[in-house]
Amino acid sequence: MNIDLREKSYLKLLDFSSEEIRYLLDCAIKFKQLKKQNITHDYLKGKNIALIFEKDSTRTRCAFEVSAFDLGMNVTYLGPTGSQMGKKESIKDTARVLGRMYDGIEYRGFSQSVVEELAKYSGVPVWNGLTDEFHPTQMLADFLTIEEHLGYLKGVNLVYMGDARNNSGNSLMVASSKLGVNIKICAPQELWPEDDLVNTCKKIATESGGSIQLTEDIDEALKDADVIYTDVFVSMGEPDEIWESRIKMLKPYQVTKDVMNKAKPSAIFMHPLPSFHNLETTIGKDIYEKFDLTEMEVTDEVFESDQSVVFDEAENRLHTIKAVIYATLSDKNLLK
Repeated sequence: MNIDLREKSYLKLLDFSSEEIRYLLDCAIKFKQLKKQNITHDYLKGKNIALIFEKDSTRTRCAFEVSAFDLGMNVTYLGPTGSQMGKKESIKDTARVLGRMYDGIEYRGFSQSVVEELAKYSGVPVWNGLTDEFHPTQMLADFLTIEEHLGYLKGVNLVYMGDARNNSGNSLMVASSKLGVNIKICAPQELWPEDDLVNTCKKIATESGGSIQLTEDIDEALKDADVIYTDVFVSMGEPDEIWESRIKMLKPYQVTKDVMNKAKPSAIFMHPLPSFHNLETTIGKDIYEKFDLTEMEVTDEVFESDQSVVFDEAENRLHTIKAVIYATLSDKNLLK
């Protein structure tokens, strides 16, 4: 496969062809094999990357750091209070400073415009670890996981339930359209993705063989479903005052055992994590005290079931992020 992604930023999957996404998935498969076999793969020894986190994270930070260490790289972590970007120094100036010191920059935060501006002015590859609009590194992990469990991607029937206006809903729709997956967005109409993005994805899907459907009908959405995917009802950074109305709106879309039973018997359950499926977190306890809910977007029964592949997803963040870093910084094709 003659794919060259050197010096290209990874900001959203709309910027990548189906063939390029396939290449990244195949690189991730290769890196996963090397990791499992304890084969050293420090192919980027001596390079340096900066990780900018305006939003805290477990999986994204750990996956980027371990990926970098495995590849022989050095890492600087800049947490929510770790830089002056946007406060005492503009994004443009920060990008030009970091671009002189680092070979690549990861950004996890709020606005998509910030990661786009970092890429415009830094002069080095920039990787989107999450913004309010898109979560492209999560998507590679998700679709690698689907392929591992089902054996294929093209023609898979994926149902996303919950708030579909967020980065998960947007990104799943984009990734599905690129990879020939049939995705159904199952949510209240006021929480559907923006029309412009839906129309763009529908056009892409006609070329890949996939399809995009939006519905409020849970039974219709779940018919023949291979994958049921959900995310938290309230996204990171949203104000507390919207919780009650959002929970009331989305409670009918909670993934329960009855919901899973309406899909194919072989269907898998997916979630990008963290998840509010019990009372073992501070926020989980707070939700219970305020709204008398012991579980939110998914029941603990489903989360802990054999159909749940959420920890496979979490592990695959490592292998897919490693693929993105390598593909955009190396002058060698891993698969040749």
